[in-house]
Amino acid sequence: MNKIAPSILAADFNILGEQIRAASEAGAHYLHIDVMDGLFVPSISIGLPIIESIRRNTDIFFDCHLMITDPDRYLTNFAKAGADSITVHIEACKDPVATINAIKSLGLKSGITLCPETPLEDIECVLDIVDMVLIMSVHPGFGGQAFMPSSLAKIEKLKNMIDRRGLKTDIEVDGGVTLKNLRMILDSGANVIVSGSSIFNGDIAENIAEFKKIMK
Repeated sequence: MNKIAPSILAADFNILGEQIRAASEAGAHYLHIDVMDGLFVPSISIGLPIIESIRRNTDIFFDCHLMITDPDRYLTNFAKAGADSITVHIEACKDPVATINAIKSLGLKSGITLCPETPLEDIECVLDIVDMVLIMSVHPGFGGQAFMPSSLAKIEKLKNMIDRRGLKTDIEVDGGVTLKNLRMILDSGANVIVSGSSIFNGDIAENIAEFKKIMK
């Protein structure tokens, strides 16, 4: 099943609750939450207090993408804050298998992601145990970047790896996703679509409806 995951990195935080409600009521499947620590990536975004706060006002699935160094330190905290899924970077994990198993032990969905320059071979050690692989189609850390066309071949290669192993792993794509490139991304094998600016700029309900038309 194809799923849309609006990224609140592009939301207006002055009216964040209203915009999350609008996205949820428009049929968004997930809420994508980018957590940046200023170390793994240069930017600093949101942390646990924001997640705890918005969790109290919505039951939408929280798809938390941790762009942080040594994520194992905070897995329990994110689970308590309300995460439904935690995705970590292969580059940030000392022992990726242990990290993924720790996420799963908390009763959460698990995801692994990798920077655009990192080869897919680096995640083979956890491919059999994760629920989702996130392909970054921009360099992590900044919103508003243009989609990297080279990501399409990476998505297709990952889909082939998953199919050869007989897995049902979701493929998520994040970075520069718009209505113009959505069809190509889906055709390459992705089924979980993250979009920020293209959802939160303008009428949220109309934007999500346009995405979902293509995703049917």
